[in-house]
Amino acid sequence: MSEIISYLFETNAIRFCEENKPFWYTSGKIGPYFINTHFVYGSEKDAANLLSFIDEALSDKLTLPNKVFKKVLKQYEENEIYHNVIDSMKNYILENINISDVDYISGGARRDWFFSIILAYLLNKPHISIYKDLSSVISDSKFENTLEITNITGKKVLHIADIVTVASSYLRAWIPAIKNLEGRIAWSCVVVDRMQGGREKLEAEGIKFLPLVNVDNTLFETAYKKGIINETQLSMLKDFFKNPDETMKQFLIKHPEFIENSLKSDEKTAKRAELLLSGNLYGLN
Repeated sequence: MSEIISYLFETNAIRFCEENKPFWYTSGKIGPYFINTHFVYGSEKDAANLLSFIDEALSDKLTLPNKVFKKVLKQYEENEIYHNVIDSMKNYILENINISDVDYISGGARRDWFFSIILAYLLNKPHISIYKDLSSVISDSKFENTLEITNITGKKVLHIADIVTVASSYLRAWIPAIKNLEGRIAWSCVVVDRMQGGREKLEAEGIKFLPLVNVDNTLFETAYKKGIINETQLSMLKDFFKNPDETMKQFLIKHPEFIENSLKSDEKTAKRAELLLSGNLYGLN
């Protein structure tokens, strides 16, 4: 999947921090890289435009799938990066799943829809759009008709997503939503696996997991060889992959000014720094 890795770099979907300047994550923890998988829609600008479009369309759950389908189909036909990523996902699915066993393809709000909707069309499967309140609607594979759905008793679902970290969205929303319909997610294909325990949690739920790209030392070595990161950054990334919490704890011990400066920074950064401290996330207190 070297081509997909190249696209992740080309679109800035994966960003590595500057030396001694890790990123703040929403959780209040810090880390040396950040991933916006949906940028492989073509570019950061294209991805932002589609997210804004989805937000505007969310007020009507029954018309949204068709509206988004028209957008992603046009992008698939016109953008080489997105076209090739989607084709890679389609081929990967066909190589690893007997597609006749799949009854539905599902995707959850919002970034999953960048990938699940167009793949439902290409694989000729009805699509289940799952909303954050766990409600769902079902569309035919051409997205000409969308209906509210109450049950899919006994049916098997392939869930398609942009990324898996610790699988919290699956456990909190996507798996329960399909269970509420009396169906079962049997497979999941994602663009990126952050290799932080999500695979194991999904497999414990009986889900066959199919990631195109793993965020691991091979990817970091590729970034180093391409000149995207230097040797010091590579060393931190490898340490982080091996033991993320301990690596960031040691960084904070060596650089106490990092938290001090963050607390004096913009509101969002300051709140995340406060979250780190109040939760004692790295056992520093």
